[in-house]
Amino acid sequence: MAERKRNRRSGQAALEFAILYAGVLLPLTFGIVYVAQMYWVWHSMTEFTREGARYAATHCWESSSTNVRDYMQSHVPVNIDKLQFQSGGSAAINIDYFSRDPATGQLTAFQCQGDCSATCVPDTVTVSVTNYEFRRFVSYFNLPPIQMPSFPTSVSVEGNGCDPEQGTCTP
Repeated sequence: MAERKRNRRSGQAALEFAILYAGVLLPLTFGIVYVAQMYWVWHSMTEFTREGARYAATHCWESSSTNVRDYMQSHVPVNIDKLQFQSGGSAAINIDYFSRDPATGQLTAFQCQGDCSATCVPDTVTVSVTNYEFRRFVSYFNLPPIQMPSFPTSVSVEGNGCDPEQGTCTP
Protein backbone atom coordinates (compact mmCIF):
# COMPACT_ATOMS: atom_id res chain seq x y z
CA MET A 1 0.00 0.00 0.00
CA ALA A 2 2.80 2.43 0.88
CA GLU A 3 4.44 1.62 -2.45
CA ARG A 4 1.34 2.83 -4.35
CA LYS A 5 1.20 6.19 -2.53
CA ARG A 6 4.85 6.85 -3.30
CA ASN A 7 4.29 6.13 -7.01
CA ARG A 8 1.29 8.46 -7.12
CA ARG A 9 3.27 11.25 -5.48
CA SER A 10 6.20 10.91 -7.88
CA GLY A 11 3.76 11.08 -10.75
CA GLN A 12 2.18 14.15 -9.19
CA ALA A 13 5.58 15.87 -8.92
CA ALA A 14 6.34 15.14 -12.57
CA LEU A 15 2.96 16.56 -13.60
CA GLU A 16 3.46 19.69 -11.47
CA PHE A 17 6.90 20.21 -12.99
CA ALA A 18 5.52 19.81 -16.52
CA ILE A 19 2.79 22.38 -15.84
CA LEU A 20 5.28 24.79 -14.25
CA TYR A 21 7.73 24.33 -17.11
CA ALA A 22 5.15 24.84 -19.86
CA GLY A 23 3.32 27.66 -18.11
CA VAL A 24 6.14 29.65 -16.51
CA LEU A 25 9.71 28.62 -17.27
CA LEU A 26 9.45 28.23 -21.05
CA PRO A 27 7.58 31.53 -21.66
CA LEU A 28 9.94 33.32 -19.26
CA THR A 29 12.98 31.99 -21.15
CA PHE A 30 11.59 33.08 -24.53
CA GLY A 31 10.67 36.47 -23.06
CA ILE A 32 14.21 37.02 -21.83
CA VAL A 33 15.66 36.07 -25.22
CA TYR A 34 13.16 38.38 -26.98
CA VAL A 35 13.95 41.38 -24.78
CA ALA A 36 17.70 40.73 -25.09
CA GLN A 37 17.45 40.70 -28.90
CA MET A 38 15.42 43.91 -28.86
CA TYR A 39 17.98 45.68 -26.66
CA TRP A 40 20.77 44.41 -28.90
CA VAL A 41 19.10 45.98 -31.94
CA TRP A 42 18.31 49.13 -29.94
CA HIS A 43 21.95 49.58 -29.00
CA SER A 44 23.10 48.80 -32.57
CA MET A 45 20.77 51.39 -34.08
CA THR A 46 21.84 54.04 -31.59
CA GLU A 47 25.47 53.44 -32.51
CA PHE A 48 24.54 53.24 -36.21
CA THR A 49 23.03 56.75 -36.25
CA ARG A 50 25.95 58.14 -34.21
CA GLU A 51 28.47 56.75 -36.67
CA GLY A 52 26.45 58.09 -39.60
CA ALA A 53 26.25 61.56 -38.04
CA ARG A 54 30.01 61.56 -37.39
CA TYR A 55 30.64 60.60 -41.01
CA ALA A 56 28.24 63.28 -42.31
CA ALA A 57 29.90 65.95 -40.13
CA THR A 58 33.36 65.21 -41.51
CA HIS A 59 32.59 64.65 -45.19
CA CYS A 60 31.19 66.70 -48.06
CA TRP A 61 27.66 67.97 -48.10
CA GLU A 62 25.71 66.55 -51.02
CA SER A 63 22.15 67.61 -51.68
CA SER A 64 21.10 63.97 -52.17
CA SER A 65 23.13 62.74 -49.14
CA THR A 66 24.08 59.63 -51.11
CA ASN A 67 27.66 59.65 -49.79
CA VAL A 68 26.44 59.37 -46.18
CA ARG A 69 23.67 56.87 -46.99
CA ASP A 70 26.08 54.65 -48.97
CA TYR A 71 28.58 54.75 -46.11
CA MET A 72 25.92 53.87 -43.55
CA GLN A 73 24.51 51.00 -45.61
CA SER A 74 27.98 49.52 -45.97
CA HIS A 75 28.76 49.93 -42.24
CA VAL A 76 25.65 48.58 -40.49
CA PRO A 77 26.63 47.15 -37.10
CA VAL A 78 26.15 43.44 -36.55
CA ASN A 79 22.59 42.69 -35.46
CA ILE A 80 19.76 40.33 -36.34
CA ASP A 81 18.06 42.80 -38.73
CA LYS A 82 21.20 43.98 -40.55
CA LEU A 83 19.77 43.23 -44.00
CA GLN A 84 16.82 45.56 -43.40
CA PHE A 85 19.24 48.50 -43.28
CA GLN A 86 21.67 47.39 -45.97
CA SER A 87 19.08 46.74 -48.66
CA GLY A 88 17.05 49.85 -47.98
CA GLY A 89 14.04 47.77 -46.90
CA SER A 90 11.28 49.16 -44.74
CA ALA A 91 13.76 51.03 -42.51
CA ALA A 92 14.76 54.39 -43.97
CA ILE A 93 17.95 56.34 -43.27
CA ASN A 94 17.30 60.10 -43.07
CA ILE A 95 20.07 62.69 -43.29
CA ASP A 96 19.09 66.34 -42.73
CA TYR A 97 21.49 69.27 -42.83
CA PHE A 98 20.76 72.60 -41.15
CA SER A 99 22.19 76.10 -41.06
CA ARG A 100 21.81 78.52 -38.17
CA ASP A 101 20.17 81.85 -38.91
CA PRO A 102 22.62 84.46 -37.51
CA ALA A 103 19.83 86.87 -36.58
CA THR A 104 17.52 84.49 -34.68
CA GLY A 105 19.75 81.49 -33.94
CA GLN A 106 17.06 79.17 -35.34
CA LEU A 107 18.03 76.15 -37.42
CA THR A 108 16.70 76.09 -40.97
CA ALA A 109 17.07 73.51 -43.73
CA PHE A 110 20.46 73.93 -45.40
CA GLN A 111 20.52 74.89 -49.07
CA CYS A 112 23.45 75.63 -51.32
CA GLN A 113 24.24 75.75 -55.01
CA GLY A 114 26.47 72.86 -55.98
CA ASP A 115 27.75 69.90 -54.03
CA CYS A 116 30.99 69.17 -52.23
CA SER A 117 32.67 72.56 -52.14
CA ALA A 118 34.38 74.66 -49.49
CA THR A 119 31.58 77.25 -49.79
CA CYS A 120 28.76 74.78 -49.03
CA VAL A 121 29.26 73.92 -45.37
CA PRO A 122 26.17 73.43 -43.15
CA ASP A 123 26.22 74.05 -39.39
CA THR A 124 24.52 70.89 -38.13
CA VAL A 125 23.53 67.45 -39.37
CA THR A 126 20.86 65.09 -38.01
CA VAL A 127 20.82 61.40 -38.90
CA SER A 128 17.89 59.14 -38.01
CA VAL A 129 16.38 55.78 -38.88
CA THR A 130 12.63 55.71 -39.42
CA ASN A 131 10.02 53.02 -40.06
CA TYR A 132 12.01 50.29 -38.35
CA GLU A 133 9.85 47.58 -36.80
CA PHE A 134 11.18 44.83 -34.56
CA ARG A 135 9.43 41.63 -35.69
CA ARG A 136 11.28 38.79 -33.95
CA PHE A 137 9.00 36.18 -32.29
CA VAL A 138 5.89 38.40 -32.49
CA SER A 139 5.01 37.05 -35.95
CA TYR A 140 4.77 33.54 -34.47
CA PHE A 141 2.04 34.70 -32.11
CA ASN A 142 0.21 36.97 -34.61
CA LEU A 143 1.12 40.04 -32.57
CA PRO A 144 1.84 43.42 -34.15
CA PRO A 145 5.53 44.38 -34.56
CA ILE A 146 7.15 46.81 -32.13
CA GLN A 147 7.71 50.23 -33.71
CA MET A 148 11.19 51.37 -32.73
CA PRO A 149 12.04 55.07 -32.22
CA SER A 150 13.88 57.01 -34.91
CA PHE A 151 17.17 57.16 -32.97
CA PRO A 152 17.97 60.76 -34.08
CA THR A 153 21.54 61.95 -33.63
CA SER A 154 22.55 65.58 -34.24
CA VAL A 155 26.12 66.88 -34.34
CA SER A 156 27.84 70.08 -35.39
CA VAL A 157 29.54 69.93 -38.74
CA GLU A 158 33.30 69.96 -38.37
CA GLY A 159 34.51 71.62 -41.56
CA ASN A 160 32.53 69.21 -43.69
CA GLY A 161 35.74 67.55 -44.81
CA CYS A 162 36.80 70.70 -46.68
CA ASP A 163 40.09 72.55 -46.59
CA PRO A 164 39.16 76.21 -47.21
CA GLU A 165 42.75 77.19 -48.07
CA GLN A 166 43.09 74.67 -50.88
CA GLY A 167 39.37 74.49 -51.73
CA THR A 168 39.36 70.68 -51.69
CA CYS A 169 36.81 68.48 -49.96
CA THR A 170 36.57 64.85 -48.86
CA PRO A 171 33.57 63.23 -50.57
